Amino acid sequence: MVEPCTARPQRMVSVRELFGIDSDLQAPAFVERDEHVPEIDPAYRFNPDVTLALLAGFGRDRRVMVQGLHGTGKSSHVEQVAARLNWPCVRVNLDGHISRLDLVGKDAVVLREGLQVTEFQEGIVPWALQRPVALVFDEYDAGRPDVMFVIQRLLERDGKFTLMDQNRVLRPHRHFRLFATCNTVGLGNLNGLYHGAQRLNHAQIDRWNIVATLNYLPPEEETAIVLARVPRLDDEAGRALVGRMVALAELTRRGFAAGDLSTLMSPRGVITWAENLEIFRDPALALRLSFVNKCDEAERPLVAEYFQRCFDRELAESYALALPAA
Repeated sequence: MVEPCTARPQRMVSVRELFGIDSDLQAPAFVERDEHVPEIDPAYRFNPDVTLALLAGFGRDRRVMVQGLHGTGKSSHVEQVAARLNWPCVRVNLDGHISRLDLVGKDAVVLREGLQVTEFQEGIVPWALQRPVALVFDEYDAGRPDVMFVIQRLLERDGKFTLMDQNRVLRPHRHFRLFATCNTVGLGNLNGLYHGAQRLNHAQIDRWNIVATLNYLPPEEETAIVLARVPRLDDEAGRALVGRMVALAELTRRGFAAGDLSTLMSPRGVITWAENLEIFRDPALALRLSFVNKCDEAERPLVAEYFQRCFDRELAESYALALPAA
């Protein structure tokens, strides 16, 4: 891996000016960007409570977990806060293939002056721990038990990490930060949406200093995000159309909460629908290809009813829209 900037945060920034949140808080930021700093997404909308929680993580070295349903932008939220602070950020997806050796490190055969030698190669945890890096564990509740116990030591107050193969104890860099995102807060796959989610050790969950919940946005904010992603729809007719699309998504979420649907349309799903609408120019066809075909066959008539209520047309009907030229 290429080493990131090892400088300390060199300035304090106003949360009110940088994030538009009514708060007098100041947050530390780096002056210069490096290749590990995420790109700024100007269309991203910040949730005030979650943003303040993440800023507490960056500014006060709190361990912050962000929980919520899929498609709410949990990982993006951490990245976009880091992007505006110029803070190096590395994401690790804790899928079933991530092992303890991937996190800690392992011996590997390398060439040194034409000779093969065995050398210890650091995993992502000791690499990040020694640098001013925000390490983000995505899908935290999908991690294997042996992997999760590696992380548990990082959650202690001092956060020291022992490399047993090297007989070394690593002290975290003073600007190392740790974050996680998850769907279930370690409760397992209760509603059937998140296969592979594990029940986590409560002693580990208890070590996270802050747990923030990122829910779906109000309709007007979700509409604004979709229009920012698909600017060709940002006219009077397009805004009305996207408003109906967001209303249908909200009906699927209510249907899921009531037990009528086994899936729901996330904000990511609405954006996908809008992007496919640019291709097919037909809201009904784009919806069928973006969402309906992912639903249980027995539940598709209910989604068709939602479409009829929001668009005053049958889902089976096809009709092309006149979209502005690209």
